[in-house]
Amino acid sequence: MSGLDPAIAARLKRNADGLVAAIAQQRGTGEVLMMAWMDDEALHRTLITRRATYFSRSRQQYWVKGETSGHTQQVHEVRLDCDGDTILLVVDQEGAACHTGDRTCFDADVLLSAER
Repeated sequence: MSGLDPAIAARLKRNADGLVAAIAQQRGTGEVLMMAWMDDEALHRTLITRRATYFSRSRQQYWVKGETSGHTQQVHEVRLDCDGDTILLVVDQEGAACHTGDRTCFDADVLLSAER
């Protein structure tokens, strides 16, 4: 059972696995850093600690961003989109956001850009 405020929990629209998409965005620049998944408990932990906590679908466990890599996310704002199916975390990213070592998870594969 999660400690998430019931009023917040009631607004979430979860997928079949009970998860909500979470987007991390750099505070100040608006740079989109990464996307991960949260359930009610991960969101609750994030709101309480201000450390980005996600749920790993492959490992079936919680992980705090940067706990092993040192590439932390200090959370400054948490917003819920109008449909309740996406969470936006406004963070200060320390080091790489992507597990590949890239600054963001969107650095490597540009499918279309204004320059092309």
